[in-house]
Amino acid sequence: MTVPAQVFRMGDAHGDGRPADGERPVHPVRVHAFTIDATPVTVADFRAFVTATGYRTEAESYGWSAVFHLAVTDPGRVVGRMAGAPWWLGVEGADWAHPDGPSSTAGDDHPVVHVSWHDARAYAAWAGRRLPSEAEWECAARGGRAGLRYPWGDTLPERWACNIWQGDFPARNTAEDGWVTTAPVRAYPPNDYGLYQPVGNVWEWCADWFSPGYYARSPVDDPRGPASGSSRVIRGGSYLCHDSYCNRYRNAARSSNTPDSSTGNTGFRTVAASGPANTGAHRDRPVRLRPPRSPGQA
Repeated sequence: MTVPAQVFRMGDAHGDGRPADGERPVHPVRVHAFTIDATPVTVADFRAFVTATGYRTEAESYGWSAVFHLAVTDPGRVVGRMAGAPWWLGVEGADWAHPDGPSSTAGDDHPVVHVSWHDARAYAAWAGRRLPSEAEWECAARGGRAGLRYPWGDTLPERWACNIWQGDFPARNTAEDGWVTTAPVRAYPPNDYGLYQPVGNVWEWCADWFSPGYYARSPVDDPRGPASGSSRVIRGGSYLCHDSYCNRYRNAARSSNTPDSSTGNTGFRTVAASGPANTGAHRDRPVRLRPPRSPGQA
């Protein structure tokens, strides 16, 4: 999908965010025209990359990844619980093809998960594209509609508009929207730019290093984040978001994770500058990277 060049107002206009997330001040940002995937990269997309290159994700190299406790299919393969987030379990054999444990199977039309920032960047390079800047991601998620909490408006409709948690987090998910974990990438209507599920379903990696103070010094023209950092920006929230714990399924919401982390609720989509030279040609080149280290946000 093509996002036109524009100046938009980036940040939390409603005071919903946590100060530590750095969603303020609201500030003007100019972006150039770019194309962005209509959906997060799917399991089928990622399988094509793996088949062409022989690529192994960081989760596969290390032998485990973080799975939400209610989704685990192989309790005998649990190797640990995450400090500070006990609903995340380290599970041997959990990876992009086996999201809930080695006996599970990923659906082709679901977003690929258990991919680190390094894995996402490797896929994007093979596809002749790149990860979005945080500014590009928010601009695309807003769909040309200024200042709104969500892609569709300021309130949650009676009928579910995105894949988030229903019930009591983290012990009981009523799955009123039909999904306990990921939903197919086109399960909900797109925004005004044609993007499906920019909020809810899975967190999406962005190119930028994360800093909660960056907005106060962000340049107007095409900001690309701090020059360095320890964590990369993730955007959009996930199927685990719930107002009682994490209301980050908003256009302005931001969080972060270390670039070698992989979890069952983090994926990505890719972008390229708008123009005929950016056709997304695949590049067959394997990359060898480091293992995952820490869990993601809800």
